[in-house]
Amino acid sequence: MVELAKLLVHRHSTLVISLVIITSPSTATAAVTRYADSLAAAATPRVNLLRLSGEDDPSLPAANALSVIASQKTRVRDALLEFTPAARLSGFVLDMFCTSMLDVAEEFGVPPYLFFPSGAAFLGFMFHIQELHDEEGFVAAESTGVELVFPGLANRLPGKVLPSGFLYEEWAVASYRIARDFRKTKGILVNTAKELESYALESLSKTENPKVYPVGPILNLKPESSSESSGSEEDEVMRWLDQQPESSVAFLCFGSMGGFCAEQVKEIACALEGSGHRFLWSLRRLEGGPALTPTTTDYGDVREVLPEGFADRTTEVGRVIGWAPQAAVLAHRSVGGFVSHCGWNSTLESMWFGVPMATWPMYAEQQFNAFLLVKELEIAAEIKMDYRTESGEIVSAEEIERGIRSLMEQNNPMKEKMKEFCDKVRGALMDGGSSSSSIAEFIEDIKINYRSESGKIVTTEEVKRGTKSLMELAKQLDEGDDI
Repeated sequence: MVELAKLLVHRHSTLVISLVIITSPSTATAAVTRYADSLAAAATPRVNLLRLSGEDDPSLPAANALSVIASQKTRVRDALLEFTPAARLSGFVLDMFCTSMLDVAEEFGVPPYLFFPSGAAFLGFMFHIQELHDEEGFVAAESTGVELVFPGLANRLPGKVLPSGFLYEEWAVASYRIARDFRKTKGILVNTAKELESYALESLSKTENPKVYPVGPILNLKPESSSESSGSEEDEVMRWLDQQPESSVAFLCFGSMGGFCAEQVKEIACALEGSGHRFLWSLRRLEGGPALTPTTTDYGDVREVLPEGFADRTTEVGRVIGWAPQAAVLAHRSVGGFVSHCGWNSTLESMWFGVPMATWPMYAEQQFNAFLLVKELEIAAEIKMDYRTESGEIVSAEEIERGIRSLMEQNNPMKEKMKEFCDKVRGALMDGGSSSSSIAEFIEDIKINYRSESGKIVTTEEVKRGTKSLMELAKQLDEGDDI
């Protein structure tokens, strides 16, 4: 969200943004605290950061974060009253999980917008599956063995890649509620580009849902850091990459929540050794076994979990590390492929640097993203599309090796296609590009949201209707008609 805020103030010289960050005891992990600190450091004179600490509400276990956010409405309202004069407010931009704050926007008499950090196809999927549930009683958990037709997708969607959030009842209830709330907003800013998801965006434009602004890719590509990894270790990784041939290294990284048990680690190691390709493997341990929302840590000594002799046999061609500076690695000339969990941010980073992918989704909407990458966009090799961390499934070395070989194949058409997407998504943010134009359109809409004497917000649609009426009136006067 802070990258969006910085992008908006960069585009308009008088825009001021107040960014509210809410944490609770259960979410205030070291990683979350570091993230909040990084946001504070990124604040500028026109991007103000308001940090609020809430209390946990265990009444909704599966969606505890949502209940914590909802419980903070009064504090958010009071903070905005104190730090942001109401007369200056012209819009509320909500995170996709903060739709409970729609009430606060209404109290201020300001139109709400939504920032959707995933892609347009997934947004369309959320709208459609919620409609199917509400109007036809659709139950996603009963449809994992069939193929489904969804607007915004050119191909049928296998039920086995439906996001986990719609397969478990308590999560599904929250997911459907969020989708309904999306419809109450005036517009949705989506982290995608017209050139990337033209089919899905065209489908969304034909619905009665809120206006969609494709404003991506919104990325933070500055050097990352982790308390679990020293600067010297990161420097050593980059020095090793410097010594490798161009596009020769397969990079394996599965996000902050992507970890593996010892048995799966051995299968991956066998696959890497069998493939014969150079590799950089960011390996983390899965804590507490398979789970819908997994937690991970670095292995104390990776040699303890790797096959005997693996490190010695692969010392010339590979490195196994803990946390990795993902963006910096993807930007390196020696990296030729990315084995990924298919998180949307990681997907956009891979596109930005033109690195083809192999899919191994873990949680959230990543199975859907994997399908999009392999079948819709055709820029990824498939290792798995339907893997879920909570399943406890062990993916075989044969499957992994096959996917890595396909990913690193020199003449694979997806490599050239990914390079084309790289040029397109970068061009989208340049002056005159599709996303740049969409950002400008959103800012113009924000500027129109001003208060009349009665305090009523004048919307873009009302202005357009008024302009049309004035034009019709002028035409009548010009023709000499009685008014």
